[in-house]
This record gives sequence, structure tokens and C-alpha cells, in this order.
Amino acid sequence: MNRDLFEIWDECLAMIRENVPEQTYSTWFEPIKPVSLDDDALLTIMVPSDFFYEYLETHFIKVMKTAIRKVLGPEGRLEYNIMMDNDANKPVVVRQPSVDRTNTKNPPKPIQIDFDSSEQTIHNPFVFPGIKKINIESNLNENYSFDNFVVGECNRVAHEAGLSVAKNPGKTSFNPMFIFSPTGMGKTHIAQAIGLETKKYHPELTVLYVNAEQFIMQFLSSCRNNNSKSNTRNDFVHFYQMIDVLIVDDIQFMAGKNATQDAFFHIFNHLQQTGKQLIFTCDKPPAELKDMEQRLISRFKWGLSAEMSTPDVDVRCNILKRKAFTEGVELPDEVVTYIAEHIKTNVREMEGFLISLVAQSSLNRKAITISLAKQMVERFVNNSSHEVTINYIINVVCDEMGTSQADFFTASRKRNVVQARQLSMYLSKKYTKSSLIVIGEQCGGKDHATVIHALKTVANLLETDKQFKAMAEKIEKNLQ
Repeated sequence: MNRDLFEIWDECLAMIRENVPEQTYSTWFEPIKPVSLDDDALLTIMVPSDFFYEYLETHFIKVMKTAIRKVLGPEGRLEYNIMMDNDANKPVVVRQPSVDRTNTKNPPKPIQIDFDSSEQTIHNPFVFPGIKKINIESNLNENYSFDNFVVGECNRVAHEAGLSVAKNPGKTSFNPMFIFSPTGMGKTHIAQAIGLETKKYHPELTVLYVNAEQFIMQFLSSCRNNNSKSNTRNDFVHFYQMIDVLIVDDIQFMAGKNATQDAFFHIFNHLQQTGKQLIFTCDKPPAELKDMEQRLISRFKWGLSAEMSTPDVDVRCNILKRKAFTEGVELPDEVVTYIAEHIKTNVREMEGFLISLVAQSSLNRKAITISLAKQMVERFVNNSSHEVTINYIINVVCDEMGTSQADFFTASRKRNVVQARQLSMYLSKKYTKSSLIVIGEQCGGKDHATVIHALKTVANLLETDKQFKAMAEKIEKNLQ
């Protein structure tokens, strides 16, 4: 090799950096040092601990190997030097070859679907067109199983309904199943868990998970390729109409895409009428979807709409313990509790913080203690704390008061719903710089006078109702 080792590794890092989040890159790739490159294109890199090695192999090996082979050619290979501690507390280097550990336990097996006529062809939007057999992989992540899902009051309805759907797909009243929540609450996990569980009970069925953005890109591609010789738009619709259990993640991304919605409508109708199962996830309930055809919204409401709310402290602690166990990390109970109490609204953010904490511990060869956790929280969490927005306030208020967001945004005059709206307006005035008009619009389309009335009502309740005051103070503490 004529090129400098560090130059080669920098080229690899540049490609990796384009394909992972910036924080992930800083945590997992900046500490790596290139060691050597032999004539057989074997690249050796130094990582600071065995945990680093395990984590890279489990989560990033595909992007790493892709980058290495682009830089070194198809013969490019990877090996690690791992810094270990011996009894004398002196570093010892252990050589370890790269082994792709992703999906090694139960690699997905493609389902072969043959057509009656050998001359008939159809385009699979997940592979190159022009094949006579359709290989349909479920696109499910084995890590997103029910075994790895922590159940609490925040997600019990979705969990129980999901198990019922998996046992009898298309034969329950939960069809379609519409799962909604803010970002990071586990919608994707439970949707994929339903798919995985369905395959256990019904291995003969074709299960497919697809993100709405991927679905849209496939549809646009089919429209561009549509011509007299190859009617790929019809093929696209026909392909999806063959699925037995269709899981579409983040359905809200179809908003405003009229042509895509029209194609999806025909897919939905066919699957529904033929007894197939439909599962959708969304960041809001069907009634709040904007720029979505009413005929689709009405169909989303046919089955079950299951809300997943913010998990409480106990559930967050259990999630952290499960994540630590999965990563093979021993985590003191006081550290678990501290993290759960300080990262409250987003499970994904909380799990990401845990991995960063473990990485820092491994990199600096420090034990995971409450002191280290506090330092990390002050450094990473407090400096990038959740922005207190009106929507965030509404989420916290509804969660604490046990009010569904579906009711919150209706004209319901139930006492708990009205108080949730009024308290949200009061806290929005206190914690945001939004005008009363904006607050009213975002709290259910209320006018300026309604917001003023809400502020006076809440101020009076805080002075006269001890129970209401205690609840409001608890909500304010969660906002801070």
C-alpha cells in the first residue's frame, strides 16, 4: 500500500461519519486508532476496551466493513487490537478478528412466492425489477421482540392488543391497529414485536414491515418507471396486496402526498376486504392528522387506536435495567434511578444516554458510579435539555392527569379534559414566550378570551384547591 495508514483510516472515517449521527460518531469512532495495514488488505485498529469491540461489532460492523471495502477494495478486512487490564493494572493488547454479529441468532429467511404462470413477472420494490420469483423479507429487527419490551400502564393497551393480533392476525376487532405516541416511546418496537410474534404463530404468513418514507420512495420510483413495456405502478400496488400482515411505520409522513395516499387506499381496501392484518404507527391520533384524505382517516379509525404515553419512573428504571442486561453491563440501582429521574420523556434518549455513559466508563477506565452519572447528566443532558414547548407541556399534563390527547383536542366539556386544557394554557404562558393567541391555537383551537379565562381559573384553583395545587406542582417539577 502506497498510501499512508492514517490517510486510509481518515477516508474510512469520512464515509462512516456520513452514515451515523454526529454524537454516535464522536462516542464510538473518534477514540479508535489505526494500528497497521498489511499487504493482504487487513486493517488493524485499536479500541479502548472489550466493551467497545463488542458494541462496534454488534451495531456498526456493516457500515464499517462497507467503508473499508470501498477504500481498500473488496478484499479489505478488519481486525481489532483491544486494550485489556491485567491484574497488575497494566494494559494488555488482545488481537480479535471482526465477526459480523448482527442478526446471527435468527437471520431472516426470505419467503418464496411462486406464481401460477412461469411467464408472469412482477416487480418487487425492495429488489431489482424483472425477476420471476418474489423474495419477500419481513424487514423485522430481531431485537424488537416482546421479550425485550418493558410493559407498564403507559403501553399496556398496545401490548395486550398486539399479542392478540399476533395470535389471530386479521381475525380480531383490532384491524387496523393504529399505535400513536410522541417520538421515542416505543411505537416501532411494539409494531415490529407484533410482526415477529406473528411469524412464530403463523410462519406460513407473509409479514412485511416498511417505513412510510420508504413506501413513498418506492411509489415515486414506480411512477417514474411506469411505461407501456413495464407497468411498475400496478406492480407496486399488486406487490403490497400480496402481504398477509402489513406494518407501516410513521404513517404521518404520507400527509400531503395525494398520489401516494391514493395508491395506499387501494392497498388498504384490498387487504382489509381479504382479511389481512394492517398495523400502523403515528406520532398523533387519526383525528389530528392533517393533509390526509378523509377516506383514509376514517379507515384508520375502524379498528383500535392505542396510545402509548410517557413511561413513569418505575417503567423507565425497568427499561434501563433491561438495556443494561442486553449490553452485558452491571449498573448500580442508584445510577438507574438517577438516570430515570433526570431523563423523563424520551425512552430513546434515555437508552442513548446509558450507552454514552457506559462508553465513557470504558474509555476512561472508571467504574459506573452515581458521581459519573451526575457528571454526564450535567454535561450532556442539562446542556441539551428538552425545550419546553406548548406541545411538550400538553404531553406532560395529559400524562399526569390521565387525559388522552384525542380528548384534549376535542370540544369535550368533561371536567378532567377542561382542566387539562386550562392547566396547559396556564403553564404555556408561564414557561414559553408564546402569545395568548398561539397558546389558544395549539391547545385545541381556542380563542384569546378562552385562554384569559383559563389563566384566571387555574390561578384561583391553585389558591383554593390543595389537591389541584399538588398535582400542578408535580407537573411543573416534571417540566423542569
